[in-house]
Order: sequence, then C-alpha cells, then structure tokens
Amino acid sequence: MNIIVYGPGCPNCKKLEENVFNALANLDVAAAVEKCTDLTNISQSGVWRTPGLSIDGEIVSQGKVLAISNIEKLISERLNK
Repeated sequence: MNIIVYGPGCPNCKKLEENVFNALANLDVAAAVEKCTDLTNISQSGVWRTPGLSIDGEIVSQGKVLAISNIEKLISERLNK
C-alpha cells in the first residue's frame, strides 16, 4: 500500500500525516507513506485543496484533516478489495 499526504507543510498537513501514521499503527498495517510538499506536483496530482490524501494512487480526500477513524476505514476498504 502506498499513501501520499499532499500539502506545503502547514499545521493541517502535519496533522493529517500524523493521523495516517496513527491509523496504520492501530490497524497494524505496513504502508509506504510519502509527503508531497511541491506545489507543482500537488496540482499535477489532482489535489486542489490541501491537505490531500491518496491511497494507492487514488485521491481520497482534499481540503480537510481526516480523523484517525476515517483513515482507518479508507485503509480497511482498500485492504478488502
């Protein structure tokens, strides 16, 4: 599983990244987590509002800090596909 957190480094972006790591730990799931801070790459990815989150190449959230439970649900859905 590959997870990317998109954002320039604002507090909301950092919180989303923290929530991703907490969700992975709670689920005991290993994943490659990347942080994309380059504005050109962010816009090319299709994220128009930060923070953004993609799981396995699909943008699953933009413009909000997802709660840990929401991230756990998104990860679980991907694992059950």
